Amino acid sequence: MLYYLFTYLKNEFNYTGTGMWQFITFRITMALLLSLVISLLLGKRIVKYLQRKQIGETIRDLGLAGEQTKKGTPTMGGLIILSAMVIPTLLFARVMNVYILLILLCTVWLGLIGFIDDYIKVFKKNKEGLAGRFKILGQVGLGIIVGTTLYFNENVVMSREIMDGKKLAPYEKVVSNERVTPDGHRFVDVKTPITTIPFVKNHEFNYSKLISWIPGAEKFTFVIYILIVILIITAVSNGANLTDGLDGLATGVSAVIGVCFGIFAYVSGNIQFAEYLNIMYIPHLGELSIFIAAFVGACVGFLWYNAYPAQVFMGDTGSLALGGIIASLAIIVRKELLLPIICGVFFVESLSVMIQVAYFKYTKKKYGEGRRVFLMSPLHHHYQKLGYHESKIAVRFWIVTIMCVVFAIATLKMR
Repeated sequence: MLYYLFTYLKNEFNYTGTGMWQFITFRITMALLLSLVISLLLGKRIVKYLQRKQIGETIRDLGLAGEQTKKGTPTMGGLIILSAMVIPTLLFARVMNVYILLILLCTVWLGLIGFIDDYIKVFKKNKEGLAGRFKILGQVGLGIIVGTTLYFNENVVMSREIMDGKKLAPYEKVVSNERVTPDGHRFVDVKTPITTIPFVKNHEFNYSKLISWIPGAEKFTFVIYILIVILIITAVSNGANLTDGLDGLATGVSAVIGVCFGIFAYVSGNIQFAEYLNIMYIPHLGELSIFIAAFVGACVGFLWYNAYPAQVFMGDTGSLALGGIIASLAIIVRKELLLPIICGVFFVESLSVMIQVAYFKYTKKKYGEGRRVFLMSPLHHHYQKLGYHESKIAVRFWIVTIMCVVFAIATLKMR
């Protein structure tokens, strides 16, 4: 909103200082700072309110060290994170940008699903919360919206350089007139369901190739694309939810991942950086880095209250939203195939649960007694059972995430 206000003041009155609002780096900085301020100041008020209302977490007896000390700790703190993301984005971003509108929808959509789940647990005293099928239904619904928008919306395009003697691929539909940069390069915008594939020289993969072997099937690529989007959003959202089991763990991991996608969004939305790094240029994507700055600031600010010993838990209000946002960001910046690397912690946590459940069922059927691979799943509980302090586990998982993110960024030049 402020972007439009100061743009108007600059164009109509040319007031001193209004021009800096045109610079995306300035607005990224302001969004980051404001999100920190909101999460710190608003967080204090929300924590006190939740304590007064005795909106506390019900702790299951899992036999873990220190778990009973968490009993009664306020939950639904994800409201702090959501507020610290949405408010700066509305103020500093160009809200009519398709990517901003889409990521705000993801934030509110999954935040609402998580809020309903927490509300049932806290106020209805139902430990099971919202039925799993309704969570999945909500995630699938969001996946359909995200996939449909990215596939069909006219403002979601890729930029292609026109070179003499080189033709565009048959599945790339030109949607804009040719434009020439100051250095003489010619570009057109095209619509194409494409993503980045790491470790190969030609680092782009078009989803239409999945069914290109079937004559005439390319026109149904949107079905494959939407199904993949649904799978990614559901998997990462639930992965973040499983990871949210120790003080500061999911929050810190999400902040690091957010920095990674902030870098990807900024360089992919800047034609000079994209050309230098030889990565796909996505027009208007740079605006998304303002939301990501608010995302990182919100997570870091929330850590003030969520670090060990936690004064508040984010609950499903925060964890489902964080995972869904990360998945949506990956899809929007065309880096979804890097998710197993970037979200390595989420991936391993989810994998540990699947391995544990599958092995337990297999051994129970074969031997009549269920056996376990891990002392407890998700994986962070396994390390708790081994005697590691939860703050040490959380920090080490942050470090692992930093290593994964650095490696993912390095793949831009590893071909």
